[in-house]
Amino acid sequence: MNELIRVTNLTKLYPVQKSFLDFIFAGGNREYVHAVDSVSFSIRKGEVLGLAGESGSGKSTTGRLILGLIHPTGGMVEYENRDISSLSRKELKTLRAKIQIVFQDPNSSLSPRMSVGEAIEHPLKIHRMGTKHERREKILGLMESIGLTPAGFLYKKYPHQLSGGQTQRVVLARALITDPDFLVADEPIAMADVSVRAMILELMKTLKDNLHLTYLFITHDLATAKYLCDRVAIMYLGRIVEIGERDEIFSYPHHPYTKALLSAVPVPDPGQKRKEKIPQGEIPSAIHPPAGCHFHPRCPYKMPECSREKPLFKDISQSHMSACFL
Repeated sequence: MNELIRVTNLTKLYPVQKSFLDFIFAGGNREYVHAVDSVSFSIRKGEVLGLAGESGSGKSTTGRLILGLIHPTGGMVEYENRDISSLSRKELKTLRAKIQIVFQDPNSSLSPRMSVGEAIEHPLKIHRMGTKHERREKILGLMESIGLTPAGFLYKKYPHQLSGGQTQRVVLARALITDPDFLVADEPIAMADVSVRAMILELMKTLKDNLHLTYLFITHDLATAKYLCDRVAIMYLGRIVEIGERDEIFSYPHHPYTKALLSAVPVPDPGQKRKEKIPQGEIPSAIHPPAGCHFHPRCPYKMPECSREKPLFKDISQSHMSACFL
């Protein structure tokens, strides 16, 4: 299967805003938030790669870097073997129609002053696709296909007049209206209740097959990743610590952080005991990340080298890699 996206040593540092006096007392040294720390992976055409981890691990920042919504501090993102950062403004605008994003909160990503029809039509206007009549017919057809029915009635409604499931479908329709190849889904079901989540997941699965889409599915819910994803990458404090085929990750997890995340997934059996210890404490500060393996302060299996050296990826199997000294 051909690669659609390749990410190589992707890094993003955000300078910490300080007052002049704080800057002087710090000896003139500028501090940075290490949001993404030298991340590398690829996404094959037609697959769903899940990017999972706790809040604050850098998942959303990685998705925005891949789309070029923010500029990396270092590293490279390639789309069909072309470095996105080397594209001209005109080439990048053309590419925008092929790579889209579904944001986490549909209410904050939809303008309250734009009707449903206007919101979905907006990308078509930006890319100058079709006549007004053609755009309307395409929008109504897409709305019907993703369950925004009756389409003619909802077309004129505003976001505050819709349910949570409907607003999420509007955001999804807006991302799909330009016929993209690649979609970054940034926790697209996080704001929805359980029944709506199931419908949105099933819809995304159907759309992937019908429209031949490729997804980067960002989530903190491993149960969701297991249902939708072909491969899963586990992210912790800006680094990917384990990546592999879905069944490999869930059946034979290697990294202690992956094991802890899987152990935290609720099981509908009150008598079942957890096999792995849940990590104590919170994710350390991204301004001053721990030396060596970022996870070692919370790891129950830490060894002396964990605090000194950064673990490199090693093959667990042909389709499974882990960055751990164990």
